[in-house]
Amino acid sequence: MKRIALHFLLLVPALLVVLDGALPAQAASRSARLVKGGEAEVISVVDGDTVVLADKRQVRLVGIQAPKLPLGRAHVSKQPFADEAKTSLEGLVLGKVVTLSWGGRRMDRHGRALAHLHLPDGTWVQGYLLEHGLARVYSFRDNRALVPAMLALEADARIQGEGIWSDDFYGVLTASQSHEMVDTFQLVQARIRDAVRIKGRVYLNFGADWRTDFTVTISPKNMRLFGKAGLRPETWKGRDIRVRGWINWRNGPMIEATHPEQIEVLN
Repeated sequence: MKRIALHFLLLVPALLVVLDGALPAQAASRSARLVKGGEAEVISVVDGDTVVLADKRQVRLVGIQAPKLPLGRAHVSKQPFADEAKTSLEGLVLGKVVTLSWGGRRMDRHGRALAHLHLPDGTWVQGYLLEHGLARVYSFRDNRALVPAMLALEADARIQGEGIWSDDFYGVLTASQSHEMVDTFQLVQARIRDAVRIKGRVYLNFGADWRTDFTVTISPKNMRLFGKAGLRPETWKGRDIRVRGWINWRNGPMIEATHPEQIEVLN
């Protein structure tokens, strides 16, 4: 497996910025605390981030989102690189025994196991897909293990234009472009125009009119996670950030940040 140059700095365990070093997907997951969940053979691959095991369990590769396939859903369109992501995952795991590891919540609302997968040679499956530009980081408040390593692999693939990062469909948006992408999962990069904390809730505003411009908000409950990480988003006025999440419409386009790993501070 190829080695890739990663440029990242963990200012705190949960926040990714910039460092010089080299780390392959094969070794990138060794430092985090994971709970082993046993081994099983992969008998089929549903799409680029979901597999079925011999014991009939369906496993969602936690921490990533591969390009979507319709899978019989009339409202879902095939996304660019969806076939490539599925084919790559099939070549990697189909018919092989994988080790499952837990890094947080173990099952989603659909009954799928939420696990990190490793091959017998140590290859971290999520890391491999990110390294080759076949998935984006997609983390949750209750499942945050390995996210800094995943962000680093994604960033390098994006810089190199690997896979999905060669297609404008997955381009990082500006604040103004967010208006056109409501109800989709996106990465948005912009400078914070103003940052305020009102009754415990933080608002990061990116335009002159908070009623219509792009905003990132953090609830009082979720602010506790930022505080534990030593972060004070209400002081980030003038900072450039990259934030990821689902864009909803609430006084303009808005992303709700539930955990620190959703926001990368760039300066």
